[in-house]
Amino acid sequence: MEILTQYVVLLVMAICLAVGYIIKHSLDFIPNKYIPLIMGILGVILNVWISGWEFTPEILLGGLASGLASTGAFEAVRNLTKKDGE
Repeated sequence: MEILTQYVVLLVMAICLAVGYIIKHSLDFIPNKYIPLIMGILGVILNVWISGWEFTPEILLGGLASGLASTGAFEAVRNLTKKDGE
């Protein structure tokens, strides 16, 4: 798990978290099961853009890890703030 933490780009993760939140709460025509896929793809695109349009395996892994980490972070916060009985 430590090896993945060195590839997570916080800026990409934050953008993906915000976009994922918007998709989940505003766009009802997109099923929730596709949100991790969308965040993974968006994370790769953002990481390639931030890296000056250079594409390497490390940039691919960083984008995927950041996009999917945003989904995990959303779920973790949701579970921590969930009230009893919901």
